[in-house]
Amino acid sequence: MGDPKKPKKTYERPRKPWVKDEILLRNQLCEKYGLKNKKELWKAEAFLRRKRKAARQLLAMPLESRLERQKELIESLVRYGLLKKDSTLDDVLSLTVEDILERRLQTIVWRKGLAKTIKQARQLVRHGHIAINGKRVTAPGYLVKKKEEDSITYFKPEIGEKIKAMVASKEAKGGNK
Repeated sequence: MGDPKKPKKTYERPRKPWVKDEILLRNQLCEKYGLKNKKELWKAEAFLRRKRKAARQLLAMPLESRLERQKELIESLVRYGLLKKDSTLDDVLSLTVEDILERRLQTIVWRKGLAKTIKQARQLVRHGHIAINGKRVTAPGYLVKKKEEDSITYFKPEIGEKIKAMVASKEAKGGNK
């Protein structure tokens, strides 16, 4: 029957996995955002695919019946910081995978300067050194909501001091790796 906690996959593999241009593009995205494997990229693509499909279905509906559902879809994307308040369904259709990857906890930790590299940001998150609203989060792929973005900190303040000391000592030795 399967595990009741995980009823279905949250991603879908590419239909044509051996297209050279797509392989290169996916490798670049994995390197840029410090993804562990392609599955993390496929999850972001699946999230985007579901939202775009909902937008296309709404565009096919009559105007009076779609207004409320359109508002719900846009508000859900505004909560994640992917769209602005006054966005339309065309803005939903113009979203890219990079927009989704920018909202991952791993990327935001790196962008905020809590980690020196994207890979170090992933390590900090996985080891439980990052907290949102004082609650430890250990999933680097966690999509951060806009209101949570300002409350991302180290779980314990002394960890931040240790990381800054390590970075300073490496720079003093001349090691940029």
